[in-house]
Amino acid sequence: MAPTAGPDPARSIATLGPDGFRRDIHSLVAIYLAAMDYPREIAPQRTALWVEHSRRVGFDARVARDADGDPIGLAYGYRGAPGQWWFSEIARGLGSTTAPVLHDFFELTELHIRPDHQGHGLGESLLRSLAAPRPERRMLLSTPEGENRAWRLYRRLGFTDVLRHYRFTGDARPFGILGRELPLAVADGAAGH
Repeated sequence: MAPTAGPDPARSIATLGPDGFRRDIHSLVAIYLAAMDYPREIAPQRTALWVEHSRRVGFDARVARDADGDPIGLAYGYRGAPGQWWFSEIARGLGSTTAPVLHDFFELTELHIRPDHQGHGLGESLLRSLAAPRPERRMLLSTPEGENRAWRLYRRLGFTDVLRHYRFTGDARPFGILGRELPLAVADGAAGH
């Protein structure tokens, strides 16, 4: 299906708890693979990792579905904490496990939209829905460096640099680590619409 102009009204966003997330995990990983243009061979490794993530404190997920109920987008994360790989990697980049930015944060772990549904504001809707109930002080995320829709979305919503051109252990690609205080106000990003 080719993208259409304007908003895509045939969709809904629902909360997925850990059990629902694990139940739908194969279709959610398929969205990730399509959005990132990754080979299907990495699905088992990614599935196992996401199952482990769903067991973390503060786990929360949102899924967008089309009119037929098929998933077309997802966002999830959990409360960041010492002992987690991502926390340790960011602490390494900052040179401190006690950096203020690493205190009381929600890690936006994944945000992906199926390619045929990108460009209609669905990523922003998922991110806002996920961020709205969070009790943490801030949200942090990592995204590959480069001008793209994800960067434009995060900048429009007020995410600022924590680290730039950061290289995670085992990955040669440069990443931007971005963060912002919570909550996301309704006006945040309104100028970009």
